[in-house]
Amino acid sequence: MNDLEKELKQKERIGKTQKIILNIIATAGIVSVAVLAPNALQVFGMISKEIERRKKYEIKSSLSKLANRGLVKFKKNKNGKTFTKLTQKGEKILRLAEINNYQIKKPKKWDGKWRVITFDIKEARKSTRNKIRHTLKTIGFCQLHKSVWIYPYDCEDFITLLKADFKIGRDLLYMIVWKLEYEKPLLNSFKLKRE
Repeated sequence: MNDLEKELKQKERIGKTQKIILNIIATAGIVSVAVLAPNALQVFGMISKEIERRKKYEIKSSLSKLANRGLVKFKKNKNGKTFTKLTQKGEKILRLAEINNYQIKKPKKWDGKWRVITFDIKEARKSTRNKIRHTLKTIGFCQLHKSVWIYPYDCEDFITLLKADFKIGRDLLYMIVWKLEYEKPLLNSFKLKRE
């Protein structure tokens, strides 16, 4: 990976503390900066003891970094108390972090059904189309055709999350297929056997 790619990855990546802060703000909508103190976050059950032990300045530093990147913004109310709110960019980064960390549970026994995802996204949204392909590949889907992907396990929750994140709705369809022609290479690829 060259230096430009590394720099881009570092800019897009959010740290553990930053992700927790974004999740808290996303859950609450708007949060008083005072509430983001380590002891208060532990009361809400939003952070681990590991983070609770960290100093107050780490949370303050993380908030500043998030604000500098345009992921959160600060507002003062009439009483002079400072609140923080997630921006649209912050919501998008948080969703992408969730998708990248998403794991589809694989059952002990395959139900014998294929999950087929097909999408038709216009050329004007080519970058969205490419991001969807990359995401599906990362999760472990197998490409049948350019915009047709297959997976052997229930992944409806993941697809719902993907649709919401990329705002694609009906442009992406989720199907459950009981029978598939020429499935032997797919069975081998996913290390499955038909009973």
